[in-house]
Amino acid sequence: MLIRKLRFTGIVLSLLCSNAVFAQDMGVASPQSVGMSASALDAATARLQQHINDGDIAGVVAAVARDGKIVYFESLGNLDLEQAIPMREDALFRTYSMTRQITSAAVLLLYEQGKFQFDDPIKLYLPQFVEQQVLRDSSSTDLNQLRDRVGDITVAHLLTHTSGLGSRSSRFYRENQVRARNISLDEMVDNAARVPLFQDPGTQFRYGIHATILGKLVEVWSGQAFEQFLEEQLLSPLRMNSTMFWAEGTDRDRLATVYRPTEGRLLPYQIEPIPFTMRPRLIEGGVGLLSSVMDFMHFSQMILDGGVFNDNRILREDTVDLMYRNAVPEPAMPIGSNGYWLGSGWTLGGFNLVMDNSAYNFPVSAGTIWWDGSAGTRYFIDPVQNTVIVIMAQVSPSRGGGFRENFSTLVDAAIVERR
Repeated sequence: MLIRKLRFTGIVLSLLCSNAVFAQDMGVASPQSVGMSASALDAATARLQQHINDGDIAGVVAAVARDGKIVYFESLGNLDLEQAIPMREDALFRTYSMTRQITSAAVLLLYEQGKFQFDDPIKLYLPQFVEQQVLRDSSSTDLNQLRDRVGDITVAHLLTHTSGLGSRSSRFYRENQVRARNISLDEMVDNAARVPLFQDPGTQFRYGIHATILGKLVEVWSGQAFEQFLEEQLLSPLRMNSTMFWAEGTDRDRLATVYRPTEGRLLPYQIEPIPFTMRPRLIEGGVGLLSSVMDFMHFSQMILDGGVFNDNRILREDTVDLMYRNAVPEPAMPIGSNGYWLGSGWTLGGFNLVMDNSAYNFPVSAGTIWWDGSAGTRYFIDPVQNTVIVIMAQVSPSRGGGFRENFSTLVDAAIVERR
């Protein structure tokens, strides 16, 4: 018990010294004070360390909050294996698809300002989408086999991945050079409108480039560059000082290396031809942000607290409520045919919504909103247990031996007082 108490005291001191924003804006509490087990959380740490020892991941940063207080924060392993640089608590990670919810929150801010309605056709703001057609066969790449579109893409369709647009990594988009980090946002929007849709808007869930198109709409509605609007209206009020589209200066030293398992070893792997240490031409609202565990804890806690952070209102409570409601049109449900997709919806906040938790292979409350990134990041906002979990590593493919699933399972097991 004395060892455990000293260990928690050490965590508190670490947070106060190297992550002062955590302690200042959220506070730190013992697990026991919020109905969680410190020893069970120790087991979660030990399992993460085992993943590192087994070569699943090079390093990881993870945090847990309950009732608005940080009860767990650990950085383990290495930021860079080759240079033997230890993982930093303020490490920067490529968040990839966790960028989408930040972009969606920016869109919701502009919704509150009356800049648009969810059922507005996007052709009102982006006229290049007026004449867009549809592939006769969604599995084809034949540009000669097209038909007229039925219905228009709306803002809601973009927020819920039901517009008919596709994935940046699809063969069709790669063949037609729709997306690249060395083109501008305007060029990518034009490219997305130039090629046909995979299906009619509102008829099918297809995970894709929607949030990047939303980034352009933010510019149209606000009259500001997308990154400027994010910084002024969302990131700065949330004290998300480690969220950026590229790392320069001393921030480069915080950027974790991405690794790929290769013949039993973790080797450095560059996912993008333009590294995140350079300013890309494409400021990408879908997959473009770097961030930290600390910053995503702030963002998540604001949502869990109904739009308030550090006594400042960021979003209206009724707007935040939209983040917890399935908004996928009925014809497009279910959004998948197996695994957790079968038990999920999608919200106007850009989140996966747990509708049937029995479809998940790890414990999660119905009503939880969450998502992850393709380089090994994930977070959960659970309004039932009043918890936030954020975990970040850098590995591609992102499975990493199931480190994220194992961590959230052990955190769930640490909840003694269930609600």
